[in-house]
Amino acid sequence: MAHLLQATGLEAHYGASQALFGVDLNIATGEVVALMGRNGMGKTTTIRTICRMTPLSAGSVFLEGADLGAMRSHHAARAGLGLVPEGRRCFPNLSVQENLTAAARTTRWSQAWTLDTVTDLFPRLAERATQKASSLSGGEQQMLAIGRALMTNPRLLILDEATEGLAPTVRSEIWAAIRSLKSSGLSILIVDKSLKDLMSLADQCAILERGRTVWAGVPAELTDDVTSRLLGV
Repeated sequence: MAHLLQATGLEAHYGASQALFGVDLNIATGEVVALMGRNGMGKTTTIRTICRMTPLSAGSVFLEGADLGAMRSHHAARAGLGLVPEGRRCFPNLSVQENLTAAARTTRWSQAWTLDTVTDLFPRLAERATQKASSLSGGEQQMLAIGRALMTNPRLLILDEATEGLAPTVRSEIWAAIRSLKSSGLSILIVDKSLKDLMSLADQCAILERGRTVWAGVPAELTDDVTSRLLGV
């Protein structure tokens, strides 16, 4: 299976403080990869560095051969990264439909995602189409954030804390939608605290500790000893 994303030896700083010390991450086309680790171990910084929102101090990151390390964040997005950030960050004063259409883009590799296909995935967004994003529940805002990222027709969808803080029934809806996205062949990088859901979804896992990749493999190889030592569960 061909590599879609190849990140090697990523290092990053916040001012004088180093946050990443050598992160390696490979994602194949059509693959779902779970990025795991306890709080503060560098997961969000890794995502921000891949998406060019945090400067790359050392290492390299390529998306289908394109050198993301040489790009600004908006160019990385145009290259095919679709980010659903931690905290959702919908445009509060825009309606649901405006949030979606503002992000709409067709690409040479995909024209699959439109208003119709996004609202088929999340029917609640069709019901709330004219409402301001600020009036939505947390779960609806997460659906909107995912839908907005899909409207860019990404090569790689990146979900940072996909279901954090959501009610159990809404979490189930989000996980069902992500499984549907996997079935469609979309490549996904996902961070979430639900080990059970991640293990049922992911093709590969990578665990970070103190800004380094310390374990990588398939979910079946993730032993109780590894989860206890590196994930604290």
